[in-house]
Amino acid sequence: MSASRIAGGELNYAGIGATENGVPPEGSDCLVTQAYVGDGEAAYRRAVQGLLTWQLHRGAGLRVRAESDVVRPGVRVVSGFGVGPFRINAPCEVVWVRRPVPGGGPQSAGFGYGTLPGHPVRGEESFEVSLDERGQVLITITAFGGPANWFYAAGGAVTDQARRLVTSRYLRSAQELAAGVN
Repeated sequence: MSASRIAGGELNYAGIGATENGVPPEGSDCLVTQAYVGDGEAAYRRAVQGLLTWQLHRGAGLRVRAESDVVRPGVRVVSGFGVGPFRINAPCEVVWVRRPVPGGGPQSAGFGYGTLPGHPVRGEESFEVSLDERGQVLITITAFGGPANWFYAAGGAVTDQARRLVTSRYLRSAQELAAGVN
C-alpha cells in the first residue's frame, strides 16, 4: 500500500469485477435498479461525464474523497453518508471502467467498485449509463454483497432503508446530470 492511499487494505469479497459481466458470485444477494433519466445523445454524454467524475455521488448527497477526479481502475474513493458522528464512511476501489465511444447509437459507459476494509458491506456496486436504440438514457445500478460484520447484519432493516435512500438519490442525481441541472 502506498503512503498516499486514502484507504488501506485490499478488496475483501468474492467475485471481483462481476458487476461488469452481470454474473454475481453464487449465493450472494444481488440488487439491480434501472431507471429512465432522459433522452438523446447530449443527455447521455452529460450523465456519463458526471458519473465518471464522481458528480453522481456528490449529487446524491455523499461526501466524496477520491484519489483522482476521474474514475479509473485502481482509484480509491471514500464516500461518506450521514451527519457528524453518525456518518458512515464507505471505502472502495474502482475495479472496472467502460468509457463512452465517439458517435451516437446504442452504447453504455460506467464503472464498478468494490469494498475495502471499513465499508459496512462486502461486495461490489456498479453504475452504468446507457443510450438505447430509441435514444432513451437509462441508469442501471447493480450491487451484490452482504454485511461486513455482525453489527451491520444486526441492523438489517436500517441498512436496507439506507441503501434504498442512497439508491433513490443516485437516480435523482442521474436525472439532474442528464438534464444539465447539476
